[in-house]
Amino acid sequence: MFYNLLITLIILAFLYSVVGLVVLLFKKIFGRKKGKWFSLKKIGTTFVAMIALVFVAPKTETAAQKAADQREEARSSSLAMASEQAAKKSAELASSRKRANSQTKAKQLALKSAKASAQSQAIASSEAAAKQSAAELAAKQASEAKVKSANNQEILAELVKETNNHSAGPTKDYYWENGAAKITGFDGLKSGEEKFTADGQGRSGVAKAILTYSEYESSKGSRQGDPLEPPAWPYTNPKVAITYSLTGRTYHGYLYNRSHSIGDSLLGADSYDSKYNFTTGTRPQNVGANQNGGMRYAEETAEDYWDSHPNTKNTIAYETTPLYNNSETIPRGSIVDIKSSDGIINKEIVVVNSVEGISINYNNGSNKTIAAISSKPSSSVAPVVKSSSSSSTTVNSAPAVSSSTAPITTPATSPTVSGGWTVAPAGQVYVSNSNKYYARVTNPGNYRLMSQSEADNQGFARASRGNQYARPY
Repeated sequence: MFYNLLITLIILAFLYSVVGLVVLLFKKIFGRKKGKWFSLKKIGTTFVAMIALVFVAPKTETAAQKAADQREEARSSSLAMASEQAAKKSAELASSRKRANSQTKAKQLALKSAKASAQSQAIASSEAAAKQSAAELAAKQASEAKVKSANNQEILAELVKETNNHSAGPTKDYYWENGAAKITGFDGLKSGEEKFTADGQGRSGVAKAILTYSEYESSKGSRQGDPLEPPAWPYTNPKVAITYSLTGRTYHGYLYNRSHSIGDSLLGADSYDSKYNFTTGTRPQNVGANQNGGMRYAEETAEDYWDSHPNTKNTIAYETTPLYNNSETIPRGSIVDIKSSDGIINKEIVVVNSVEGISINYNNGSNKTIAAISSKPSSSVAPVVKSSSSSSTTVNSAPAVSSSTAPITTPATSPTVSGGWTVAPAGQVYVSNSNKYYARVTNPGNYRLMSQSEADNQGFARASRGNQYARPY
């Protein structure tokens, strides 16, 4: 900056000297007076000063340049130092970031490891709980199976006693109730599903189903299939006369029925899916002494529930277990366990597979009469002709024998026969031993014929649905 000032002064001194000489020369030529601004002395002094400045200026420039170089060097040094410090700070920051990243990764790895360990522990705990649950379930099922097996053995012993005595059981209607249902093995079965099994000897075994109202509703009105021959179905099926001690009436027809374990009226067409849903059952085992006993009593228990709970979403667990004595091929009877999902039905029903007055060989079905049949029975029953309905079985046809028992109320007109059905006269109904009345039946000797008004007055009710033996309309 000082150097620049010197140059400026030199220039100004030069210009003053030149201008001064020009002015003096002009005044000399034209004879003018000398001015106060320009004189030879002033011009000379200025010129000398200019010469001096010319000599001083380079040195000043050199000093200025040196100072500038020093300043630049100092600035460069400062910049270098600053850069070095910045690099050092950058390196420290990078190192700090690296350490932070390493620490973060270490924390992440530790967290991941802890999470994996927790998951592993959770899985191990879950597996242990599942194993424990499975073990508990297996133990529970084993315990239930043990209890049920003991129960079945007790019932089998009683059935053997009843069948050896050609008995109709304690109710005389070929069944008795045995407390609450003992349902087992339904864990994998869904609503509307069924399962039919064979035992180790190829005989019809346990039949299970989760029954629904829709199945019951869809099976109304007609039989959904043809009964299948069960394993070990007898080679011969003789016509016999069976006099029932409960009713005093006599049935004339075939001894054996292809008896459903789970009936057509409950399961519909699915009840015909397997021969293992059928057993060789005697006529009274199938329908009892009054058309409402035997296996039919168990079916009606479920039917009555559906009738009192129309369109319900509830279900019924239904299980039938045929009981065989040792290696015999025909069961001595069956256990029917029935339990509704709301607990309203919860009972076990034992059905007796025997015949009053007839001895049965449960190995091959051969039989013999052991008691004389009255030549004038109180009534005689025509066997059922295979018909459309929802009972548990059907039997082969045989000639009908007219009834000789007088009804409680003598109708004004006689019943008519149409298509195998005996139709009550107008205003009259057939009343069953279960206090339900029908308009037409196949075996009138099993019912009481009376006026509908009298039936209503006595508290009897019209049956809500029919079967192959009786229909309400």
